[in-house]
Amino acid sequence: MRKLTTAALALALSAPVLAAPPAKPARLGMCAACHGENGVATTNADAPHLAGQKAVYLRAALHQYRDGHRDHPVMRAMAGPLSDADIDQLAQWYAAQTPSKGAP
Repeated sequence: MRKLTTAALALALSAPVLAAPPAKPARLGMCAACHGENGVATTNADAPHLAGQKAVYLRAALHQYRDGHRDHPVMRAMAGPLSDADIDQLAQWYAAQTPSKGAP
């Protein structure tokens, strides 16, 4: 019985952990207007797709827009009022989205 319990425990510990998807951010609407709620920009040809981008990249980019290190007037205005928590939620949300097959 002990071997069976040990084997079951080893199997359970080696199984992939399925994390819950991130909650929809409160500030998503302001980003979704150009980038799409699911991160695939369909309404603005100049807006990049964000779905599936690495969260660390998205977080850094939003900090740079907010802090004025990246010069894009629209993004500066959008990111300006974001808190660090807002930025983290948005980065996690868009990183968790599945890129569209047609998206570059």
